[in-house]
Amino acid sequence: MPSFDTRVPAVLLRTDRNPFHHGTLGAVRSLGRAGIDVHLVADSTGSPVRGSRFVCRMHPPPAPGAPPSEIAATLRRVAARVGRPAVLIPMDDASAVAVDRLRAELSPRFLLPLAPAGLAERVADKAELAAVCESAGIPHPVTLVPDSPAQAASAASRLGLPVVAKWSRPWLLPAGSDLRSTTVLTSAEEARTLCLRAGEAGSRLLLQAFLPPGPDRDRDWFFHGYVDRSGAVRGGGAGRKQLAWPRGAGLTAVGRWTPNPAVRTLSERLVARLGYRGIFDLDFRRDGSTGAYHLLDFNPRPGAQFRLFADGAGLDVVRALHLDLTHRPLPSPVPLPGRTFVVENYAPLSAAFRRGAELAWHARDDLAPGAALWTLWSRHLGRRAIRRHVRPTTPPPALNPLSDDEKASSH
Repeated sequence: MPSFDTRVPAVLLRTDRNPFHHGTLGAVRSLGRAGIDVHLVADSTGSPVRGSRFVCRMHPPPAPGAPPSEIAATLRRVAARVGRPAVLIPMDDASAVAVDRLRAELSPRFLLPLAPAGLAERVADKAELAAVCESAGIPHPVTLVPDSPAQAASAASRLGLPVVAKWSRPWLLPAGSDLRSTTVLTSAEEARTLCLRAGEAGSRLLLQAFLPPGPDRDRDWFFHGYVDRSGAVRGGGAGRKQLAWPRGAGLTAVGRWTPNPAVRTLSERLVARLGYRGIFDLDFRRDGSTGAYHLLDFNPRPGAQFRLFADGAGLDVVRALHLDLTHRPLPSPVPLPGRTFVVENYAPLSAAFRRGAELAWHARDDLAPGAALWTLWSRHLGRRAIRRHVRPTTPPPALNPLSDDEKASSH
């Protein structure tokens, strides 16, 4: 294992209220196993993570949708309790954007990568990402941003159906809403109706061409990494999404570390062009008609399945961040292609029959989260079933939702 400066604690920040975000538990365990004190600023209500023996202390998070001033106040209180400078790791897009805005205020108390100001918000915004890809020469699905419901209907027809609809800043979606970050639309009327809800969503609607799968169904890929102070990409790799939840779209339920030179080249070219520093998670889709890999999402924080890329030297992206920010040497990578990661509550059969896979929740050295998972998950599904049968007076238009990695509770 690398030599960590265990005098420097880590603070994980998550403002999203999803209790089943397994990436948070992965970060807690990865750093805790290295002997680092891990402080978690998140809502642990009904979450298996609260039982992890690697959590040094839980701290109450800011309210959902809190402005940067409230997030700053929360982090000041946490810093006072921690009592020494700590590595700060945002675990969702809203937190990453807020921390980027607050960098000058937070830097005396927290250690942060020196990324260009405003870049986290720019890449996390789905509409801005299209422009970023165009300027960097990175393939990206054709994207239109309508200004009105009529334009939305017209854009859907121009792009061809089905069409993918996204809210440009999904972290602004109101909690408890039926609005989803990403939705597949099958008619121009659905696009028009969805555009009418832009005020409720808090950001612009964009429409994106649907990329057809190839005959081998080998289409969904991701790339995780950490860009260190020198600009080198460390601690990650390319992976293929073998099973998604829901099927065909959404978060990675089963992923496999699969070297892909084309995906790596695109990823390294993009972060170098942007001058990006820190942890990143990129989602790609292979166009079955051309074979090109299109960037769909740029998440400026750890992806939920980042532990897939824990290598033979004991390095992953959160460990790489801590080592780099505390000026400790990062070991040479020891890739483990073929390594598999399984999220048990989304792929229970795969978890039961894939020997050697890393599981999101169950771990021999941290039994409580895995033991609590199924009770809490059953309650969660029961509540969802009850809500599903309580129909609103005016039902929303029928849409085909796709899951997103930031809403894994219904994700």
